[in-house]
Amino acid sequence: MSALSSTEIPRLGPARYDSPFFARLGERAERYFHDETRRMLFDDELPLVGSGEQTTLELAGPRRRIYFEPQRASAAILCSGGLCPGLNDVIHGLVQVLRGRYGLRRVLGIRYGYDGLQRGVPPIALYEAQLSRVHEQGGCFLGTARCKLDIEACVARLIAEEVDLLFAIGGDGSMRGAIAIADELARRGRALSVVGVPKTIDNDLQVIDQSFGFDTAFSTAMRVIRSAHAEAFSAPRGVGLVKLMGRHSGFIACWATLASSDVSFCLIPEVRFSLGREGERGLLPALMRRLEEKDHAVVVVAEGAGQEHFDPAALGRDPSGNQKLGDIGRFLAREIEEHFTRRGEPVVLKYIDPSYILRSVPANATDSAYCLRLAQHAAHGAMAGLTRFVVGQRHGRFVYLPMELVVKGRRQVDPDGDLWLSVLESTGQPSLV
Repeated sequence: MSALSSTEIPRLGPARYDSPFFARLGERAERYFHDETRRMLFDDELPLVGSGEQTTLELAGPRRRIYFEPQRASAAILCSGGLCPGLNDVIHGLVQVLRGRYGLRRVLGIRYGYDGLQRGVPPIALYEAQLSRVHEQGGCFLGTARCKLDIEACVARLIAEEVDLLFAIGGDGSMRGAIAIADELARRGRALSVVGVPKTIDNDLQVIDQSFGFDTAFSTAMRVIRSAHAEAFSAPRGVGLVKLMGRHSGFIACWATLASSDVSFCLIPEVRFSLGREGERGLLPALMRRLEEKDHAVVVVAEGAGQEHFDPAALGRDPSGNQKLGDIGRFLAREIEEHFTRRGEPVVLKYIDPSYILRSVPANATDSAYCLRLAQHAAHGAMAGLTRFVVGQRHGRFVYLPMELVVKGRRQVDPDGDLWLSVLESTGQPSLV
């Protein structure tokens, strides 16, 4: 990061209306209001802080003056991509703030994300009373889907529904879709606020500290690992093999490994490993030595780990155009059993794939509170007339970030960083290459 302009959030126009928060909070109101002059440093390390002109980020929060007249404004909410704990919490929070605090005339729930929007699936009118308990449920009550985006159809539908504020809850692909919609709206001269609430269970979005649902996901994964350990420990020469989510980034596998303290080997997409079928180095020989020493082992593998052992061309692509992954869990289960069988060594393998459980469980308390705060700040920014922005935390503070900044790349575990070192210290695993 270098240019200050790269972190500026576009505005639809001047804020002309008093926020309803001003009347409700009375004398205390002014202390809570922010404006674009309240900013924080992008970097917080001393060598970076002391190096010339600093890039800053706009702090999130309610504004004293807002762009939209609440009684005339209409909002729409959609979820895109896969399930993630906390989706219902974000929807509930947005409706609570937009209707209950700002008094918007209408908030629509778009069924099945961008796919439902472009196909014209009738939306649902959302009210606070209707959603009073929805945040206690897992999944997504609006539905979500992956699709090839038809930008013109999406924009036409938003205009037909007289939407003024669009909230897109999703990952990097969803944010790219939101950028394309914002571009088309600008081309047509339509003043519509497009807001992203970042969602990725893999916690792999750039710049932000953590995605919602991640805490719930690795906490749930930790309990699965403990069950795998119980199975392995209770069997002679038992091996518990657990496959966790993480297509390109191994954060769930790393954090669940640290939380459980029962893992012998942690395999992630960022660190290659060899099988070592005939040698002394690699996963299989290391696993044999572990069983000789402890009589049991637990192997945690992220779904995107070990893809070097598959042919990408043979796997093909999914409906969204993403490269399909080889099933590393079943591959390792087969390799482990065959390796021990060839050597006449007994092994009791228990393979567990809890991926859909991690995605669909209700958010825990930490994520529920985080989701509500994300929703609140997203609503405040949109009502103030900000657009093409994502709300998230950076260095522990809520900020508004340009969508383009968040989708520039994918955050991954640094093989030379502190997190991976902590994992290696916890597992005691050797180099597997």
